[in-house]
Amino acid sequence: MSPFIAELIGTALLLLLGTGVVANVVLTGTKGHNSGWIVITAGWGMAVFVAVACVGQYSGAHINPAVTVGLALVGKFAWADVPSYILAQMIGAFVGASLAFFAYYRHYAASDDGSTKLATFSTGPAIRSMGWNTVTEAVGTFVLLFAVLHFAGSDLTMAGETHIVGLGSVGAVPVGLLVFAIGLSLGGPTGYAINPARDLGPRIAHAVLPIPGKGSSDWSYAWVPVVGPLLGCAAAAGVHLLVAG
Repeated sequence: MSPFIAELIGTALLLLLGTGVVANVVLTGTKGHNSGWIVITAGWGMAVFVAVACVGQYSGAHINPAVTVGLALVGKFAWADVPSYILAQMIGAFVGASLAFFAYYRHYAASDDGSTKLATFSTGPAIRSMGWNTVTEAVGTFVLLFAVLHFAGSDLTMAGETHIVGLGSVGAVPVGLLVFAIGLSLGGPTGYAINPARDLGPRIAHAVLPIPGKGSSDWSYAWVPVVGPLLGCAAAAGVHLLVAG
């Protein structure tokens, strides 16, 4: 499997399961309706686990433009490969969110609130304050990338050969638990995108899919879960370079 296809598939799995758990909790008439924030954060953590476990050996399982850029900033990933990874992640995010929509189509039709339907696709703030929302996203992404870089090695050398660097090299379980922890502790203010593709790809899907009574895609907020994670990954890369010497 090529790295491009691996990133596309991995991000699609992430968004299929991640937006799927939100749909299960918030849409009308589902088996998981009103099961709460713990279910959502656990679902996202396990979605990361599944994605990383499936494609880590092929691409490093970045499944997140902020991770790709952050690894490039610390010299652990080639800048020449960054555009293709981000493109694959964006396509995968669109595909995964679209599949979740079709899986829950009857429940979208049964739900009346357009803002709830948008929430199954993309993030939104509990208290709308663009500056502070950006700070929240930056802090969450800082924790994500800093932890990934400081798990038990962010590259893997075997028999004298250095293998692809990325989330896959630190193991799927620790990364899933990391995302679960970020969601529990830092997800309340914004819904913790911590991943530009995770928010933007599904937001585009929301805009173009035939969702019954969908309402606005809230494009005025769309820059926050893109800029915030990129700022956070840059900060984590800077601190990593400082403490790593």
